[in-house]
Amino acid sequence: MPFPGGLWWLLCCRRGFTLLRRDYGEAEREADGEAEEEEEASFELRAQGDQGSLEVSLSQPTRSSSGSERSLLVAEEMRSLIVEKGPGPVEDDPDALVKGWLQRETRGCMKTPWIRPRKYWFVLTPDSLDYYSSNEKGARRLGSLVLTSLCSVLWPDKQLYKETGYWSVTVFGRKHCYRLYTEHLNEAVRWVCAVQKVIDSKAPVQTPTQLLMRDVEEHRDSPEVLEQIYRCNPILRYTSGPLYAPLLPFPYGSLDQSAPGPRSYTTLRDEAVKLFNSLQQLESERDPVPLMQGVLQTCLDLPPLVDEIYCQLVKQTTEPPAPGGQGDLHYWQLLTCMSCTFLPSPPVLRFLRFHLDRTENRFPASEMAKYACFIREALGKTKGRECVPSLEEILVLMQRQEMICTVHCPGAPACSVAISSHTTAEEVAQELVSRLGLSQSPNLFALYEQSRRREQPVGSATLLADVLTRFENLAGEDREQDPPCRLCFKHYGFLDTDNVPRDSLEFALLFEQAHEMVLRGYVPTSEETLQTLAALRLQSLNSDFSTHAPFPRLEELFPPHVLHARLPPLPHRPPAKCRGARLRAGLLAGGLWGQALAKQRAERDQRLRGRLREEGASTMAAIVEKWKLLQGMGRPEAMAAYVALVREWPGFGSTLFDVDLQASPVGPGPQRLWLGIGAKAVSLYKPGEPEPLDSFCYGRISSFGASDSSTFRLSVEDRDLLFETSQVDEIAQLLNTYLASAGAQRLPRPQEPPASPPTLEPPVLPQGLCPAPGPWQHRPPVGSSHS
Repeated sequence: MPFPGGLWWLLCCRRGFTLLRRDYGEAEREADGEAEEEEEASFELRAQGDQGSLEVSLSQPTRSSSGSERSLLVAEEMRSLIVEKGPGPVEDDPDALVKGWLQRETRGCMKTPWIRPRKYWFVLTPDSLDYYSSNEKGARRLGSLVLTSLCSVLWPDKQLYKETGYWSVTVFGRKHCYRLYTEHLNEAVRWVCAVQKVIDSKAPVQTPTQLLMRDVEEHRDSPEVLEQIYRCNPILRYTSGPLYAPLLPFPYGSLDQSAPGPRSYTTLRDEAVKLFNSLQQLESERDPVPLMQGVLQTCLDLPPLVDEIYCQLVKQTTEPPAPGGQGDLHYWQLLTCMSCTFLPSPPVLRFLRFHLDRTENRFPASEMAKYACFIREALGKTKGRECVPSLEEILVLMQRQEMICTVHCPGAPACSVAISSHTTAEEVAQELVSRLGLSQSPNLFALYEQSRRREQPVGSATLLADVLTRFENLAGEDREQDPPCRLCFKHYGFLDTDNVPRDSLEFALLFEQAHEMVLRGYVPTSEETLQTLAALRLQSLNSDFSTHAPFPRLEELFPPHVLHARLPPLPHRPPAKCRGARLRAGLLAGGLWGQALAKQRAERDQRLRGRLREEGASTMAAIVEKWKLLQGMGRPEAMAAYVALVREWPGFGSTLFDVDLQASPVGPGPQRLWLGIGAKAVSLYKPGEPEPLDSFCYGRISSFGASDSSTFRLSVEDRDLLFETSQVDEIAQLLNTYLASAGAQRLPRPQEPPASPPTLEPPVLPQGLCPAPGPWQHRPPVGSSHS
């Protein structure tokens, strides 16, 4: 039955009023809600120019408050922030800096492209960003975003423009975020620049905690005034309730989530509040170590939160309900870990030192006083960390003790060294050089990070605590390696290998390092010589031949790549040229033919493994026969003969790096080369060839450095050599070490103008140490290229 005409009219009017209410009524309610939220007085924020007397009690904020009292405070604050505008036309506002039509995002409109954003008339004043229903006289102001120094604005996003066709202008306030859109880029840029200029013109905002910190510093010599400040301001003291706002000012707006990292964060203000909740969980945690490490990791990822956590820990350790209890000591232990990891800003550092002094005076000879003394000493040594403390380090710091670090020495027993959170690799190298009697050696030594797959020197200024944390992280990622990484003490640079006494520990180190070079294939020689070297190695390990002597694995005596080179190469199957052939090959591989091919590959791999075992058995038999001929040779003689054979290669004593040469000096020669850094020259070798392709003494090298993170540049007279390598820093550091050890001056920079300052003389290096890169090190800016 059809509806009567009047009923149709009623339904249409009802539908129309519903749409109007959606477009205008909800917008007005939303604007009213924004005004109410924006007018909530932030207890912790005060403009720098409106600092009142601190005799008023600043208590911990709570969610419950009196409505009339709250409205009165809100009205007073908003009248001081926003000037009420008269009923005149919006376009005639004399305070308007920028005005125009912009579209504002409504709930879900950008996620549903068929709903267009609503257009409003926006006016930017020196105090706020307002928007109206229209630009006519008497138009109602629908919302206002108060601009302070903590507000932020984001530039237009090109990706969003590609997806929606709009350029975005995002303004973050204390309670609101205005996401505005326009179809023109120049208009979006004009608004962004104008809003940023207003934000930059605002006076810095300070919180009551900052003002009280300043008052405490000013009256630190007046005990009565200090006690009154602490008594009248609970915000400085321990609280068992939650924290609804950070103690320090943080900019509004979300963090950049594009930065690499496994963890995602919200705004700094929200993270500060979350961290306070985590701190309160420490009081009842039976095992607080993982939670402490999580707090430290957040501070490492978000450096602005370091001062906030220091202030929160000072607050929670000030007049706690149970001084010296388990919960209170957990706070002090986390404060100890913080002091060994991060250095606060000067104002917070002064406030922290005052708190430590106050605690020692109020609780002498207590556990809290001992932690305070430890923290004061740690703050004088902390310079920043690359990693947060490991779980082992946190346990040690909780007991205010030192860690025991194990350093492996080739040819000698492992050494145990006591280190702290501030011990550097250079300090450990000095101690080992002195302990092992290597102080008179002209050669250089260093610590190495060593694993089964790679080996790299540890920088002199690197904190060993950071290295141990990396080892712990790697062990958690790959538990199949046993051990995944270790510290090793080895030669770093060879200045004199001929005059090393054969009965000294240094010769044993030299012998072990030469053996490592042989196994890694960095000593190009004949297979007969390699078998002789393996026999000498067995003689040095087990003395004369015996059937009961322990036999090492073949890969510990003989280079594995030589055995693999004997195997026949795999048949090369040319790729399918046309698309149809690739499609047919894919279909065949997925059916019965695929199973047959997999079976063939398994059989071929089994045959290759059998062939490899046969080659290994024949090689081991040849090595044993040569070992029998060494009857009666002592261990020192075997080691000396081993080193003498290796020394026959001209590149012995150089550190070899695998590089790809971009501009070859020998024409269309091989691109994959060895770059040998020696005490007297830099040489280029073709892998497996005993003679160098070219060699450059240091007098011919005009400059060197990093063109980028993976390109090393070496300027030799009138040509530049570019090497692709992942060890750019290691090459540059080793070159500087040899130059500094030889007492050479800093190399000139070709790109510097003639009026450059005079070159610096490198400092005198202690014997037997690997130096840190000094001011004479030449490293061009990253990104510069030289061809």
